[in-house]
Amino acid sequence: MRLVLLPLLVLVLAGCSSGEDAACTLVDADSKVGVVWKPDDFKDASPAVFRLCVGDTCTQRTVTADGDPFGSLSVALPDSQGAGTVPVRLTVTADSGTRVVDDRKDARLTEQHPNGKGCGPTVWTATFRAKPDEGLTSPDGMSLR
Repeated sequence: MRLVLLPLLVLVLAGCSSGEDAACTLVDADSKVGVVWKPDDFKDASPAVFRLCVGDTCTQRTVTADGDPFGSLSVALPDSQGAGTVPVRLTVTADSGTRVVDDRKDARLTEQHPNGKGCGPTVWTATFRAKPDEGLTSPDGMSLR
């Protein structure tokens, strides 16, 4: 009886795998550096121009404290981007011309696999939170409500 159960045990321990790789989802993603903020944090400067630069590439938009729970802005990185750090600068300028935020940080990029490890694409990202009194900070603990 032991000889009959041994091959069965080997099959069970090997799992139900047919030897094929796990199926990958098809989520698309891009490497990027982003900044998020709570519009209420900037209500005294509203409307304001948020300008985010990563290296020499910049993007900007005018935002208002209009009741949205959060705002965001991001700069795409080249497809060839890999591990490392990139220089980041955020400026927030009120409609009056007052500079509310002018901060620079080096962003350490984190490897992401939106479709699972071993499935493409592999992207590199970093995210900051913007605060008027602190500039670029960690987004940890930021509630999106």
